[in-house]
Amino acid sequence: MWNDFEKGWQPVVEILILAVLIYYAFRFVRGTRGWPVVIGFVLVLLALKAATWFLDLKVLSWLLDSASVFIAVGGLVIFQPELRRMLAELGNLPLFASTSEQRESIEIILQTCERLADVKIGALMAIEQSIQLRETVESGIKVDCEVTSEMLETIFFPNNAIHDGGVIIRGDRIAYAACIFPLTQRTDLSKTTGTRHRAAIGLTEETDAIVVVVSEETGTISHCYKGQLVRGVTIEELRSFMTPIILRPQSSDNFLHWLRAWFVKHRQTTGPAVITRREGRPAIKPGGNTPK
Repeated sequence: MWNDFEKGWQPVVEILILAVLIYYAFRFVRGTRGWPVVIGFVLVLLALKAATWFLDLKVLSWLLDSASVFIAVGGLVIFQPELRRMLAELGNLPLFASTSEQRESIEIILQTCERLADVKIGALMAIEQSIQLRETVESGIKVDCEVTSEMLETIFFPNNAIHDGGVIIRGDRIAYAACIFPLTQRTDLSKTTGTRHRAAIGLTEETDAIVVVVSEETGTISHCYKGQLVRGVTIEELRSFMTPIILRPQSSDNFLHWLRAWFVKHRQTTGPAVITRREGRPAIKPGGNTPK
């Protein structure tokens, strides 16, 4: 009787585990550049399997069964960036990030973008999350200072020696400046897409970072996440986009996000600080002095 029970529950457990894995794998790649490839790949396989079953095509069925290993290897090659990002997220989950520090960093980034956009000074800022960006960028100067609007504006000021390149923001600190981000290899982008925007897409294709771009030519603000670039956003739209991703609310149905939120809740003794936006700061004038 025990053997019959074992034979009954083991297949159920296996089906549940496979269902959960398939669900989270599809959910992870949904919305990324690999999503259309996933859909096409699955549809082709289902069509071939259905044809071999209905028409009793033995040779084609044998070829599909024999090529299963090569298909798996091909999937690993095609979806290497997505798989790399997923595994890195699982291995580098930031359980002890301070919610108040994250909120303050968001407001500082928003304030910096607004001020730089007004005077058309270009900027490229990457907000690091679970994947360490230092392994992705080719170069950079270690800064390791508190993130402030004044410091970011000074870095991107045209006369500054390190203004050309990107900044990596880690928590409430500026980790590196003058970083060269990897450019995207996509060929479907408009020819008007500049180097900053291509670097933003390239970095977010390989990591889970959020990249914010301020155009030097037009002063428009853009954000990029998981390879998806959205241009010409307002400050409020940027805030609405960044907040749920960076803060990762406890209501999320993702178990890892819930675990992280549980640790944060039991670590903090006070609630999140209320961030008051600082008004009345002097704007940066091209060719003038940097703000004090």
